[in-house]
Amino acid sequence: MINKIKQLAESAFDEVVEIRRYIHKNPELSFKEHKTSAYIKSILNAWDIPFTEDIADTGIVVLLEGNNPRIKTLALRADFDALPITEENEIEYCSVNKGVMHACGHDAHTASLLGVVKILNSLKQEWEGSVKFIFQPAEEMLPGGAQQMIKEGVLENPKVEKMLGQHVFPDLEVGKVGFRPGKYMASTDELHITIKGKGGHAALPSQYNNPLLAAAKLITDLDDSFQKDKELPSVLAIGFVEGLGATNVIPEQVSLKGTLRAMDEGFRANAHERMLDISTKIAQNHKVEIDFDIRKGYPCLVNDEELTNQSIAFAKEYMGAENVIDLPVRMTAEDFAYFSHEVPSTFYRLGTTNKGKGIVHGLHTSRFNIDEQSLKIGMGLMAYLAIKN
Repeated sequence: MINKIKQLAESAFDEVVEIRRYIHKNPELSFKEHKTSAYIKSILNAWDIPFTEDIADTGIVVLLEGNNPRIKTLALRADFDALPITEENEIEYCSVNKGVMHACGHDAHTASLLGVVKILNSLKQEWEGSVKFIFQPAEEMLPGGAQQMIKEGVLENPKVEKMLGQHVFPDLEVGKVGFRPGKYMASTDELHITIKGKGGHAALPSQYNNPLLAAAKLITDLDDSFQKDKELPSVLAIGFVEGLGATNVIPEQVSLKGTLRAMDEGFRANAHERMLDISTKIAQNHKVEIDFDIRKGYPCLVNDEELTNQSIAFAKEYMGAENVIDLPVRMTAEDFAYFSHEVPSTFYRLGTTNKGKGIVHGLHTSRFNIDEQSLKIGMGLMAYLAIKN
């Protein structure tokens, strides 16, 4: 089976590269991926693969049935939205949409998953169960497309029992993949804080109540609180401060923006209460109003221990043990996390870097790119994992 899959991946490679380059050249932002969705459907139509469309607006689902299709159902997911970044790569398939770029590799995810569709469709008589292919919009922007697709029933009819997701990873050389059982990626919440005091002439302190002092106190007290609590990995960071005063002008209000990242949902809930308590005390002590808005984002991503360990063993069969790497915890976030809270799931990483070719830039940067040989590995490995799991 491994040899058959590798041969099919090889034969599909040129077409999958072409698909990836088209999507890369024509990126679209989250919740606006109508042309990308239409292109994916055109590929499926050309291959005579039926699909369900318009899930979460632009999402697409393919269901392939092997032998004994009701014995199990496994889902595979790829996202296809881009980022608001101006591409600086000098490549023939550089983005033609100014200010929009596939800087997180979702073009590669989608092209790889289409390759898996092609491989598994060719082998339908040689595997058991059903495989559901989820082409998901809007991973990059809250509230994310995964949550909406789940609400619209993507995990039902037939009911998904296991799920896999694959993401490009410039920290790994092409030819390698990485896994981590258990908690892998953090939850993410946005903090939007407005502090209202009383502005005035800086030389007349009796006539104003400086909201900047309350803002400074809030930033340091929040930081102190989270620096003391290191039992579980977490990040609290304020990255935006706007006061709009002047050398002799005290502003009426101050705006703060930041992020909270956590690896445990219980810790996350307690952290929300803690931040609000700190804010309330500072508002009282400084006699200001503080609107502390916590905009809940994606939950922490948990890889099912059994499924992930099985997948590691199968990846070693397919690629060789030396090419399967143990991953550390990441404080970045992913809306695949919603799937991981619904069904046993594994979210793993595909190496894409090639230092010899100068392909070394990180995710979410203007020069991010992949060694396209990773597409061959990505579609082949995912096809094998789908059959074996």
